[in-house]
Amino acid sequence: MASINQNAYGGALPDFRNLGILLRILLAGNLFAFASAIVKSADAKAYWAHIVEIGALVEPLLILSLLVLAALNHGLRRLPYWAGAAAVLLIELALTGALYAMGYTLLVSEPAPLWRYWVLVSLATLALLVYFDLRGRALSPALTEARLQALQARIRPHFMFNSINAVLSLIRQDPRRAEAALEDMADLFRVLMADNRELAPLAREVEICRQYLDLEQLRLGERLKVEWRTERMPRDALVPPLVLQPLIENAVYHGVEPRREPGVVSIEIAAEGEHLHAVLRNPYNAAGDRHAGNRMAVANIRERLQLHFDAEASLQTGIVGETYEVRIVMPYRKGGKA
Repeated sequence: MASINQNAYGGALPDFRNLGILLRILLAGNLFAFASAIVKSADAKAYWAHIVEIGALVEPLLILSLLVLAALNHGLRRLPYWAGAAAVLLIELALTGALYAMGYTLLVSEPAPLWRYWVLVSLATLALLVYFDLRGRALSPALTEARLQALQARIRPHFMFNSINAVLSLIRQDPRRAEAALEDMADLFRVLMADNRELAPLAREVEICRQYLDLEQLRLGERLKVEWRTERMPRDALVPPLVLQPLIENAVYHGVEPRREPGVVSIEIAAEGEHLHAVLRNPYNAAGDRHAGNRMAVANIRERLQLHFDAEASLQTGIVGETYEVRIVMPYRKGGKA
């Protein structure tokens, strides 16, 4: 089961298939090349000559490195940390030697000896490994768990009060229905109180959302209309627990509850290639005074997505006419796969 700890230090190398990791490597590699050119240059003319010289090796090396490390990612991450780090360093030295021998000297009139490039590549590789190790320690499981628990604690009070009010309104009018609602509440609070660091099946997340909306339907009646579009939803996809329910809760609270006329909450979930898309829509009330709470909920979910998926996931909000829209894109991770 995939976990938020993929971005936390666990004595393993970084995930070389993660988009955020790849972008950091590209940025660091180019910054290192620019810095090397500055150190070697006496003036602006010499700087540009050195940039061309270094770039002729660095850019192909970066691209090849990312491809090779991504291909070998699973095997490297299964090695003990120092063995994996040594393997990465040897891979980089081998790629540097291969590029040097296969034509780098044809692009540069007076190339430096190969050993100098090996020294530069070794320094850059070790610096990146140290950076990712320190970053992993900063995102240690203890810190990550504390941040997640704090984020989830912000969600619970509002949801709890709404649910209790909905059930209280039914106790005398329809005891059986109130009993069923209490069972739904028990299931929901069981999820809220669980250890939610692991990714969970999307089908379970949707079931939780349906239970929540059933409770709100009791309270709001015909004022709440719900549209589900899940024909292309992959039930085996793994998502962060409670990634949709707080957004749906806010759609009801900010979009439907303040209105006198009925309001529609629309949820569309579909897989497109290697990504999972979720779009939530609700009526937008420009004159409402509850938008600060909505911004907090969106910020919380955005941070949770970042903790789980780094730069591979995104959350965007916007107003389309009289509709407030939330769009989530995250990697399509299947059950049983990291």
